[in-house]
Amino acid sequence: MVESREDKPLYTAAVIQAASIPFDPQASTDKTIRLMNEAAAQGATLAVFPEAFIGGYPKGSTFGAPVGMRTQRGRHEFQRYSAGAIELEGPEVARLVKASKDNGIFAVVGIIERLGNTLYCTALMLDPETGVAGAHRKLMPTGSERVIWGFGDGSTLDTMDTPLGRVGSVICWENYMPLLRQAMYANGIDVYCAPTADDRPTWAATMTHIALEGRTHVLSACQHITKAAYPDDHPFDEELPHGDTVMRGGSMIIAPTGEVLAGPVFDEETILYAEIDAEIKTRSHLDFDSVGHYSRPDVFELKVHTSPQNSVSFD
Repeated sequence: MVESREDKPLYTAAVIQAASIPFDPQASTDKTIRLMNEAAAQGATLAVFPEAFIGGYPKGSTFGAPVGMRTQRGRHEFQRYSAGAIELEGPEVARLVKASKDNGIFAVVGIIERLGNTLYCTALMLDPETGVAGAHRKLMPTGSERVIWGFGDGSTLDTMDTPLGRVGSVICWENYMPLLRQAMYANGIDVYCAPTADDRPTWAATMTHIALEGRTHVLSACQHITKAAYPDDHPFDEELPHGDTVMRGGSMIIAPTGEVLAGPVFDEETILYAEIDAEIKTRSHLDFDSVGHYSRPDVFELKVHTSPQNSVSFD
């Protein structure tokens, strides 16, 4: 049972570190629901899943797209990848909404979203009372991700109000965009969720910095996945740094004080749990608020465009 914010709530948060089932949205949805059930059974009322958990993260693949060229093999790879994506109005999301409601758990789930003929790396935010409370599309796909994913816009910088505080998500290397972070702080974010595919040891420093900068709890979720999780004919066009391990994990939970509450954990599937004290954030703002008493709006100004950007408009 979650207490009201006025009662200085304590609650359990879970970060899921597990392998997706690439290109198989139904099986990935099954696994997501199973893990959601497991986290709720352990008392968690908030769960964060990794980037691209449903749809898959095709690390090491080039989709046959060297500069100035495209290959037929690459086009067929993209066809399979697109078939493994899901739509916000599709049956997989409906099942996730039901699982969130049945478990009374707020969930952030990384998906590959298909909208028309474009794919997006999206963080789906689920509220057990209202269903889909937000769907943040990654603003800036990194490097060759831009071959396979479209760009989100400012209309999906979503945060959701919950009894646990204001929850929002920033995906992977979006966390290296200072202005995006500032926009999230200005949105009043209390629980900063960071689904990622970055499994480097250096990621922990980024997450700790954000916790201190935003005076916010940070929940970072990365997959632990090996080549065995991918179809036998899936091409790894580049040698992976950790052999048969595609992503090593490194998930963690950090308090607004910079204290690491759980993780980082590498080289195994696991669920990390931590007790969250929502009032720590308020106490942490005594000496720092990047969008309040520690800002200088007379010197610096950030303007965020939040209207949807459409390529075609019909009157």
